Amino acid sequence: MDKTQPHPLFKLATELGPLIVFFFVNAKFNLFAATGAFMVAIIAALIASYVVTRHIPLMALVTAVVVIVFGTLTLVLHDETFIKVKPTIIYGLFAAVLGGGLLFNRSFIAIMFDQMFNLTPAGWRILTFRWALFFAGMALLNEIIWRTQSTDFWVGFKAFGVLPLTMIFAIAQMPLIKRYHQDPASLAASDAAEGDVSKG
Repeated sequence: MDKTQPHPLFKLATELGPLIVFFFVNAKFNLFAATGAFMVAIIAALIASYVVTRHIPLMALVTAVVVIVFGTLTLVLHDETFIKVKPTIIYGLFAAVLGGGLLFNRSFIAIMFDQMFNLTPAGWRILTFRWALFFAGMALLNEIIWRTQSTDFWVGFKAFGVLPLTMIFAIAQMPLIKRYHQDPASLAASDAAEGDVSKG
Protein backbone atom coordinates (compact mmCIF):
# COMPACT_ATOMS: atom_id res chain seq x y z
CA MET A 1 0.00 0.00 0.00
CA ASP A 2 1.34 3.44 -0.95
CA LYS A 3 2.44 5.71 1.86
CA THR A 4 2.38 9.49 1.72
CA GLN A 5 4.68 11.74 3.70
CA PRO A 6 2.67 13.84 6.17
CA HIS A 7 3.41 17.47 6.94
CA PRO A 8 5.87 17.74 9.86
CA LEU A 9 3.28 19.65 11.90
CA PHE A 10 0.77 16.85 11.40
CA LYS A 11 3.32 14.29 12.57
CA LEU A 12 4.11 16.45 15.61
CA ALA A 13 0.41 16.85 16.39
CA THR A 14 -0.26 13.10 16.30
CA GLU A 15 2.74 12.41 18.55
CA LEU A 16 2.41 15.30 21.00
CA GLY A 17 -1.38 15.78 20.94
CA PRO A 18 -2.28 12.80 23.16
CA LEU A 19 0.36 13.83 25.70
CA ILE A 20 -1.03 17.38 25.86
CA VAL A 21 -4.53 15.96 26.36
CA PHE A 22 -3.15 13.74 29.14
CA PHE A 23 -1.48 16.70 30.88
CA PHE A 24 -4.45 19.08 30.79
CA VAL A 25 -7.10 16.51 31.75
CA ASN A 26 -4.92 15.47 34.70
CA ALA A 27 -4.58 19.13 35.73
CA LYS A 28 -8.33 19.69 35.44
CA PHE A 29 -9.57 16.40 36.91
CA ASN A 30 -7.33 13.50 38.00
CA LEU A 31 -5.00 10.81 36.67
CA PHE A 32 -7.79 8.33 36.03
CA ALA A 33 -9.75 10.77 33.86
CA ALA A 34 -6.49 11.67 32.13
CA THR A 35 -5.77 8.00 31.45
CA GLY A 36 -9.14 7.53 29.75
CA ALA A 37 -8.68 10.70 27.71
CA PHE A 38 -5.15 9.62 26.77
CA MET A 39 -6.41 6.27 25.48
CA VAL A 40 -9.05 7.95 23.33
CA ALA A 41 -6.57 10.54 22.05
CA ILE A 42 -3.93 7.99 21.09
CA ILE A 43 -6.49 5.89 19.20
CA ALA A 44 -7.69 9.05 17.42
CA ALA A 45 -4.07 9.87 16.52
CA LEU A 46 -3.58 6.40 15.01
CA ILE A 47 -6.76 6.72 12.97
CA ALA A 48 -5.76 10.20 11.76
CA SER A 49 -2.30 8.93 10.83
CA TYR A 50 -3.76 6.07 8.81
CA VAL A 51 -6.32 8.27 7.06
CA VAL A 52 -3.67 10.80 6.01
CA THR A 53 -0.70 8.52 5.28
CA ARG A 54 -2.36 5.12 4.74
CA HIS A 55 0.23 3.78 7.16
CA ILE A 56 0.70 3.34 10.91
CA PRO A 57 4.31 3.39 12.18
CA LEU A 58 5.24 0.23 14.06
CA MET A 59 6.54 2.10 17.12
CA ALA A 60 3.32 4.12 17.32
CA LEU A 61 1.25 0.94 17.08
CA VAL A 62 3.25 -0.82 19.81
CA THR A 63 2.98 2.26 22.03
CA ALA A 64 -0.79 2.43 21.51
CA VAL A 65 -1.26 -1.25 22.36
CA VAL A 66 0.71 -0.88 25.61
CA VAL A 67 -1.18 2.32 26.47
CA ILE A 68 -4.54 0.61 25.96
CA VAL A 69 -3.57 -2.48 27.97
CA PHE A 70 -2.06 -0.61 30.91
CA GLY A 71 -4.63 2.17 30.72
CA THR A 72 -7.43 -0.39 30.96
CA LEU A 73 -5.75 -2.02 33.97
CA THR A 74 -5.41 1.41 35.57
CA LEU A 75 -9.12 2.19 35.15
CA VAL A 76 -10.51 -1.26 35.95
CA LEU A 77 -8.37 -1.78 39.06
CA HIS A 78 -8.34 1.92 39.93
CA ASP A 79 -4.59 1.71 40.45
CA GLU A 80 -2.42 4.46 38.94
CA THR A 81 0.69 2.27 39.14
CA PHE A 82 -0.14 0.61 35.81
CA ILE A 83 -0.24 3.81 33.75
CA LYS A 84 2.91 5.07 35.49
CA VAL A 85 4.88 1.93 34.73
CA LYS A 86 3.68 1.89 31.11
CA PRO A 87 6.55 4.07 29.78
CA THR A 88 9.04 1.79 31.52
CA ILE A 89 7.58 -1.20 29.67
CA ILE A 90 7.62 0.62 26.32
CA TYR A 91 11.17 1.94 26.66
CA GLY A 92 12.38 -1.39 27.99
CA LEU A 93 10.76 -3.20 25.08
CA PHE A 94 12.36 -0.87 22.52
CA ALA A 95 15.75 -1.26 24.19
CA ALA A 96 15.42 -5.05 24.24
CA VAL A 97 14.33 -5.25 20.60
CA LEU A 98 17.11 -2.96 19.36
CA GLY A 99 19.78 -4.61 21.51
CA GLY A 100 18.53 -8.10 20.74
CA GLY A 101 18.56 -7.36 17.02
CA LEU A 102 22.23 -6.43 17.21
CA LEU A 103 23.02 -9.84 18.69
CA PHE A 104 21.83 -11.30 15.38
CA ASN A 105 23.49 -8.57 13.26
CA ARG A 106 20.15 -6.90 12.58
CA SER A 107 19.52 -3.18 12.94
CA PHE A 108 15.86 -2.28 13.23
CA ILE A 109 16.87 1.38 13.24
CA ALA A 110 18.33 0.81 9.76
CA ILE A 111 15.07 -0.74 8.58
CA MET A 112 13.02 2.19 9.90
CA PHE A 113 15.27 5.03 8.75
CA ASP A 114 16.96 3.74 5.59
CA GLN A 115 14.90 6.22 3.54
CA MET A 116 16.29 9.12 5.58
CA PHE A 117 19.94 8.14 6.07
CA ASN A 118 22.45 6.02 4.20
CA LEU A 119 25.00 4.73 6.67
CA THR A 120 27.60 2.01 6.60
CA PRO A 121 26.74 -1.18 8.52
CA ALA A 122 29.18 -0.06 11.23
CA GLY A 123 27.34 3.25 11.47
CA TRP A 124 23.98 1.54 11.83
CA ARG A 125 25.38 -0.75 14.52
CA ILE A 126 26.67 2.16 16.59
CA LEU A 127 23.49 4.21 16.10
CA THR A 128 21.29 1.27 17.04
CA PHE A 129 23.37 0.56 20.15
CA ARG A 130 23.12 4.19 21.22
CA TRP A 131 19.35 4.23 20.81
CA ALA A 132 19.08 0.99 22.77
CA LEU A 133 21.04 2.62 25.60
CA PHE A 134 18.87 5.75 25.36
CA PHE A 135 15.64 3.78 25.71
CA ALA A 136 17.11 1.78 28.60
CA GLY A 137 18.07 5.05 30.27
CA MET A 138 14.58 6.48 29.73
CA ALA A 139 13.05 3.36 31.28
CA LEU A 140 15.25 3.82 34.35
CA LEU A 141 14.49 7.55 34.50
CA ASN A 142 10.75 6.91 34.38
CA GLU A 143 11.05 4.44 37.24
CA ILE A 144 12.99 6.94 39.34
CA ILE A 145 10.56 9.79 38.68
CA TRP A 146 7.27 8.00 39.27
CA ARG A 147 8.58 6.31 42.40
CA THR A 148 10.11 9.43 43.98
CA GLN A 149 8.05 12.38 42.70
CA SER A 150 4.42 13.48 42.81
CA THR A 151 1.90 12.38 40.20
CA ASP A 152 1.66 15.92 38.81
CA PHE A 153 5.44 16.09 38.41
CA TRP A 154 5.46 12.73 36.62
CA VAL A 155 2.66 13.81 34.28
CA GLY A 156 4.50 17.06 33.49
CA PHE A 157 7.70 15.16 32.75
CA LYS A 158 5.85 12.70 30.52
CA ALA A 159 4.09 15.46 28.59
CA PHE A 160 6.86 18.05 28.30
CA GLY A 161 10.13 16.38 29.27
CA VAL A 162 10.32 13.22 27.20
CA LEU A 163 10.09 14.84 23.75
CA PRO A 164 12.82 17.47 24.38
CA LEU A 165 15.14 14.79 25.77
CA THR A 166 14.49 12.61 22.73
CA MET A 167 15.09 15.49 20.33
CA ILE A 168 18.32 16.50 22.08
CA PHE A 169 19.56 12.92 21.92
CA ALA A 170 18.60 12.62 18.24
CA ILE A 171 20.39 15.86 17.36
CA ALA A 172 23.45 14.67 19.27
CA GLN A 173 23.67 11.73 16.84
CA MET A 174 24.20 13.97 13.79
CA PRO A 175 28.04 13.85 13.97
CA LEU A 176 27.81 10.05 13.93
CA ILE A 177 25.43 10.11 10.98
CA LYS A 178 27.70 12.46 9.04
CA ARG A 179 30.78 10.39 9.85
CA TYR A 180 29.29 7.12 8.60
CA HIS A 181 27.26 8.51 5.71
CA GLN A 182 27.89 6.75 2.40
CA ASP A 183 26.73 6.58 -1.20
CA PRO A 184 23.24 4.99 -1.17
CA ALA A 185 24.10 3.08 -4.33
CA SER A 186 26.70 0.97 -2.54
CA LEU A 187 26.08 -2.71 -1.79
CA ALA A 188 26.56 -2.17 1.94
CA ALA A 189 23.82 0.46 1.93
CA SER A 190 21.51 -2.01 0.20
CA ASP A 191 22.27 -4.62 2.87
CA ALA A 192 21.74 -2.10 5.68
CA ALA A 193 18.39 -1.09 4.20
CA GLU A 194 17.30 -4.65 4.96
CA GLY A 195 18.69 -4.37 8.47
CA ASP A 196 21.77 -6.53 7.83
CA VAL A 197 24.74 -4.97 9.64
CA SER A 198 26.99 -8.01 9.65
CA LYS A 199 29.28 -6.46 7.03
CA GLY A 200 31.52 -3.43 7.20
